[in-house]
Amino acid sequence: MNTYKTIDVARIFGIHVNTIRLYEKNGLIPKAERRSNGYRIFTDIHIEKFRLARAALQVEVLQNGLRKLAVDIIKVSASGDYDEAAELTKRYIAKVDVERENAEEAIEITQNILSGIVRSDGAGKLSFSRKEVSEFLNVTVDTLRNWELNGLVTVTVFALCKLFTFIYFENASGSFH
Repeated sequence: MNTYKTIDVARIFGIHVNTIRLYEKNGLIPKAERRSNGYRIFTDIHIEKFRLARAALQVEVLQNGLRKLAVDIIKVSASGDYDEAAELTKRYIAKVDVERENAEEAIEITQNILSGIVRSDGAGKLSFSRKEVSEFLNVTVDTLRNWELNGLVTVTVFALCKLFTFIYFENASGSFH
């Protein structure tokens, strides 16, 4: 098995050496063994744990506890409890599936609104508050804000009344509806 100094790991991932220490301190990777001089010695297992942590933390989906669950998966994996990490991963995937279904339903509802289909529950309005949109799409206001921050939703907001006038969703092909 290969061994790596802290600086080697930092170079592999393009991060500062203090970031590596922070990952170890926060339990995102297993504690490294130390040489007699006190220097940390990382192994290929540490490198794989770093890859897992970096990939999981790059995901920008923050709502409904997904980020916390991703961090829990990283920490449990770093502790060596792979059965528990696998179970947490299954729960994470199930939550992501629910979020995807909610987003797809929101896209469909929004497309219907924009194409002029009027629904009896108030969807025929020309403008909506964030709260109204979140209730109508059955998502939280934080989810709407997350979609906006990640470029999934473009919102036109009137300065005085802060109302949604149009919502556009970008589909996988990059075109707007």
